[in-house]
Amino acid sequence: MTGKSVTKTSMYLSLQRKMIWITLIVSVAPLVILGLTIYYQFSRMYEEKIEEQIRYRAGAHAKAVDLFLKERTAILGAIADTHNYEDMVNENSLSRIFRVMNAREGAFVDLGVIDNAGEQKAYVGAYDLKGLNYYKQPWFAEVMGKGIYISDVYMGYRQLPHFIIAVRRHENRRSWILRATIDPGIFGGFVRSAQMGKSGDAYILNKEGLFQTGPRFKGNILSQSSLNTTQFGGGTTIIELKDEEGRRTLYAGSRLKNDKWLLIISQGIAEEMSGLFTTRNVEILIILIGLVIIIFTSAFTTRLAIDQLKANDEKMDELNAHLIQSDKLAALGKMAAGLAHEINNPLAVILQKTGWMEDLLTEEEFQESENFTEYKTSLEKIEKHVERARKVIHNMLGYARKMEPRLEDVDINETLKQTIALLENYAQINNIEIRTEFSAELPVIASDQPQLQQVFLNLISNAIDAIEKDGHIEVKTGTAGSIIDITITDNGPGMSEDHQKRVFDPFFTTKETGKGTGLGLWISYDIMEKMGGSVSLHSQMGQGTTFTVSIPIVVPEKK
Repeated sequence: MTGKSVTKTSMYLSLQRKMIWITLIVSVAPLVILGLTIYYQFSRMYEEKIEEQIRYRAGAHAKAVDLFLKERTAILGAIADTHNYEDMVNENSLSRIFRVMNAREGAFVDLGVIDNAGEQKAYVGAYDLKGLNYYKQPWFAEVMGKGIYISDVYMGYRQLPHFIIAVRRHENRRSWILRATIDPGIFGGFVRSAQMGKSGDAYILNKEGLFQTGPRFKGNILSQSSLNTTQFGGGTTIIELKDEEGRRTLYAGSRLKNDKWLLIISQGIAEEMSGLFTTRNVEILIILIGLVIIIFTSAFTTRLAIDQLKANDEKMDELNAHLIQSDKLAALGKMAAGLAHEINNPLAVILQKTGWMEDLLTEEEFQESENFTEYKTSLEKIEKHVERARKVIHNMLGYARKMEPRLEDVDINETLKQTIALLENYAQINNIEIRTEFSAELPVIASDQPQLQQVFLNLISNAIDAIEKDGHIEVKTGTAGSIIDITITDNGPGMSEDHQKRVFDPFFTTKETGKGTGLGLWISYDIMEKMGGSVSLHSQMGQGTTFTVSIPIVVPEKK
């Protein structure tokens, strides 16, 4: 190992260690900060979500409870409005009405008719309440004055917690009341349906803070709640309280029954946050796994980078060789430009002299010469070959500098036939068949035949090189609107996506060093671009390659 190699190896090892440490510091610190930030933000978002859920649940359930009460009130009102007093005090009729009411909506415990003196004239239910007088009961004055009344929960004559709904009706200058008791079990179950989880609860308090439905944990119906109902405003209000053990609980309160009742839904925060704690543990685990992956990835990628640097050093010589080749091509281009200039001048002189000689042949004494025909034929051949030489020079200059196409009448099919004829022997040697499918409807266009032939020559020659041996090439022509399309398809190995992206770059070649300059496709692309056309390709590994040449149809000028 040379001294230079030892120095480079030491430099690479030092660089590798520095890259690993820098990568670890830069990667780990943001990861930890990101983890903490995400947890903090997620925690806040989670708490806000819990509050929003309990707020929504309290508001929605309060509306449902209000609707429950309004529906039963509406039923009583409809019964009172559609039946007269005589029918209602008939207990058989009242019993039938009571069965219909429970069959429709349910939740009614009993039903009674009370006259304007407060005496219950008819009663259907499980208690012995017929004949009792309610004139001195607070609710009696309320319903007689307002027409509709929903009471708080109270004990009453039956000495059991219950609440009533009563409606008043005027009939023949006489007022009477239809009164029903709501089943506390059904109503309490309906209220408790809003509770969720092991720590959730749902109940109703009146203005004094007395339970109107039974709570799940502490307290009973008509016992005093520990909550201060004045903390809850209109709409839905959320407060957070801690118990003696420091456990946090959210309380959502929503007003109902014209603000006389307060629906409370409570939820322990710890239970709802259990998902967050699980997420926190998973996050810590992910960060630890991430740290391990970062360490191994840093070491691996750094090693790859160092290896790539070594490989780049090894490719420097190859790159230098390409640069030398590029310099040679640039010198060749300059030489071609100078050579073309030097040849164009004598060709112009020759063409001028042949014109003068043609003028001489028009004189009578030359026309009577025995060799007149031979002279004329020779002059025509001279002019033809001079024009051919001018075209070759024009094509040569295309390598050295950008030149505008020289328009002439071009038959694409014929140009392709001539190009294939030039390459046919090369293809046959390699056992490659060139198949053609030319459209007979192709128009003659105004274009530059030598440059088009150069494009076709490059593409077909590349297809032969791609196949190498034993294959076929398909050359097709057709029109698409104002465009002539020529497709050249080979059944070679195809190209990778990376090669397809670079195939039209100058000096890019997939051939071995010394077998290709990487200029053919670049020149073809440049020629077609100057003509207003295009060259595109489609290729798949193992399925061959198709090049499509699109040429705009330019109608030749009339001559």
